[in-house]
Amino acid sequence: MCPAHRNDGVSRAPNGAGEPASTATRVAALLSAFRPGDEALGVSELARRTGVPKSTTHRLTAHLVDEGLLEPVGGGRLRLALTLFEIGQLAVAQRGLVDAARPHLADLREATRNTAHLAVLEGTEVVYLDILHGPDAPTLPSRVGGRFPAHATSVGKAILAFSPESVVDSVITSGLTRISRRTVTGPGLFRSQLATIAREGIAYDREESGVGVVCAGAPLLGSDGAAAGALSLSGWTNRMRLDRVAPAVRTAALALSRLLP
Repeated sequence: MCPAHRNDGVSRAPNGAGEPASTATRVAALLSAFRPGDEALGVSELARRTGVPKSTTHRLTAHLVDEGLLEPVGGGRLRLALTLFEIGQLAVAQRGLVDAARPHLADLREATRNTAHLAVLEGTEVVYLDILHGPDAPTLPSRVGGRFPAHATSVGKAILAFSPESVVDSVITSGLTRISRRTVTGPGLFRSQLATIAREGIAYDREESGVGVVCAGAPLLGSDGAAAGALSLSGWTNRMRLDRVAPAVRTAALALSRLLP
């Protein structure tokens, strides 16, 4: 399953007094305070979510409006401007990966009518670069650009199984948070899972990220054998046979891996 990580909207960089340390940090906090589903926010709400003083929030948001990064929508409320989307498209370092993966994701979706995902690892979370929703798949809260704890997803485990030990250690040290009743939270069992994935080249999420949903994922391996990302298919537990879709996911991942440097 590939749901988006739920941010609490508070983004602080302490400087000893619990406030953001620089103008750049404050601007980043204000822009990051917008959550999925937020149409517009007022200055008071932005100040509350970020911890930036209201007077500073008012001044900085005025500058962001002037620069075209925020748009006023009436009633003193603001929304993210399309300029940010344009910048984001230019900034995506994995743009080539997204373009190369799209045909493989489309084939997986068409063959199974389930939802196909492309993800990469960032820190202890996976970030979804592309999602093609299947007509027979559950409605997932996943979104392009969304995040989720890597240890609870098939894409995350597929990547971690082919990542340096230090990366795995970092994920385990940060805590294997229980997302559902089936999430693997024991370090020993988690390492054992990764060893199996490394041997078999396929990872599974058996309702570990959410009840009723299963997922099969496979790593995208560069010429050095390290994972550059992963593909996956998600579907209903009672409709999608993991043993049937897993070979297709692995074949697609292997084909895409041949295109990686």
